[in-house]
Amino acid sequence: MNANQIINMILRQVMRRFVNKGIDAGVNMAVRRRGAGSDQDPEAARRQTAQGRETARRAKQAMRIGRRIGRF
Repeated sequence: MNANQIINMILRQVMRRFVNKGIDAGVNMAVRRRGAGSDQDPEAARRQTAQGRETARRAKQAMRIGRRIGRF
């Protein structure tokens, strides 16, 4: 393994973390924003926010599974 491959490997891992944090932040912001303007009671808004977060978590999990399957 040469130095270029090692640097690329480390850079890929760091960039993946940054991109994932950015995606998580964007999803969380969209979920919070969607519930902010509604005229629902606070309990319903909380449930909807929790449901949105759960949906985002499931979507990320499905993407990870898809990447694993794609390797084969």
